[in-house]
Amino acid sequence: MTTTTSGLTAVRAGLLDYLAAWDEQRRLHESVVAGERSDTVLLLEHPSVYTAGKRTEPWDRPMDGTPVVDVDRGGKITWHGPGQLVGYPILRLPDPVDVVAYVRRTEQLLIDVCAEFGLDAGRVEGRSGVWVPEDDRGPARKVAAIGIRVARGVTLHGFSINCDCDLTYFDRIVPCGIRDAGVTSLTAELGRPITVADVLPVVEGRLSTLVEV
Repeated sequence: MTTTTSGLTAVRAGLLDYLAAWDEQRRLHESVVAGERSDTVLLLEHPSVYTAGKRTEPWDRPMDGTPVVDVDRGGKITWHGPGQLVGYPILRLPDPVDVVAYVRRTEQLLIDVCAEFGLDAGRVEGRSGVWVPEDDRGPARKVAAIGIRVARGVTLHGFSINCDCDLTYFDRIVPCGIRDAGVTSLTAELGRPITVADVLPVVEGRLSTLVEV
């Protein structure tokens, strides 16, 4: 299913193998760079996979031999899998390219999505992504992660938001290289099932946040 709003084309790609999605990102990136297609956002789920960005340290990785896919995005190691909505915006940034501003717009998109479901989430200084603040349930917890790359002025990789995924997958790694904070999901925080199918149209409706106005 494909929809277009505010000049962005959103593609619902369903459940897609990580490497197949990476190939599709690169194909779309070439088309956007060449001016052959408009800005496009892939929205999908992956089968269970660990991916490691360029800043991943050896001690962040699984100690049990679980395979890891090394990728060219920023950031460190994370997990993708069922119950997590992943978004890959392939869009041209305005000149001069401001990567930090784009990350902040991505965070705002995810903060607004959380708010729509009744979850108060926000930023933590010095750390990317979207967080549930420290409370009586524990330290700050990341509900959505961001890892991007910009090549020839066009973005790759993107964001993930935990809906109703199995959070034990994060126990094998040091998620995003952060040892003093946890990982959570919309379902875990709100105490009711929030599925990818629930979150998908809400994210689609807010994709215009990614575009600088």
